[in-house]
Amino acid sequence: VKDDYQLPTYVADMITLIARLDVDSVHWVGTSMGGLIGMIIASMPGNPIRRLVLNDVGPVITAASLARIGQYVGTAPVFPSFEVAETYIRAVSAPFGHLSDAQWRHLTEFSIREAEGGWVMRYDPGIAEPFRKSPLVADVDLWSVYDAITCPTLVVRGAESDLLLRETAVQMGERGPRARLLEVPAVGHAPMLMDPAQIEPIRDFLLEAD
Repeated sequence: VKDDYQLPTYVADMITLIARLDVDSVHWVGTSMGGLIGMIIASMPGNPIRRLVLNDVGPVITAASLARIGQYVGTAPVFPSFEVAETYIRAVSAPFGHLSDAQWRHLTEFSIREAEGGWVMRYDPGIAEPFRKSPLVADVDLWSVYDAITCPTLVVRGAESDLLLRETAVQMGERGPRARLLEVPAVGHAPMLMDPAQIEPIRDFLLEAD
């Protein structure tokens, strides 16, 4: 059901998955939507998240960034070749910043699959239906969720991000869990965590003793 492509369903699914794993605690690294899911779970009483990494997302999500993302999510055509698909992915994902040819190829390989007539995106294009049924005209405010988080939190922000503004990231360091901030230069939404300069600070944060 396309209408299930919404945050409450994602959160419920992840809570069920964690329960099925039969673990007492988890560390959560979430990019964009994955960060929102982690943020909501981490705000719940008795939740299992011990350390939280929010990659280019926070309690204020700009309507402008969602409108930009909505222009291409679920609208990709059938690509006649792998190379054409990679060109498309490079174009719509330009905010990811400078990536090597090998990294772009890696992203493309895991973003598309062969289908009748060529190549298509791996995700269900129906994911965009709820998004387009109720387009946002104002920024999303989730400060009440963020302020309820108590676990150590790290915010990774693309320095040119249009989804997580710098003033929001700074406020995240001053309230709620008082997150640490790591800014990635020359990247928008969102850092791909494929570079040691992005990976190592996250690894170090997750390995810190509580």
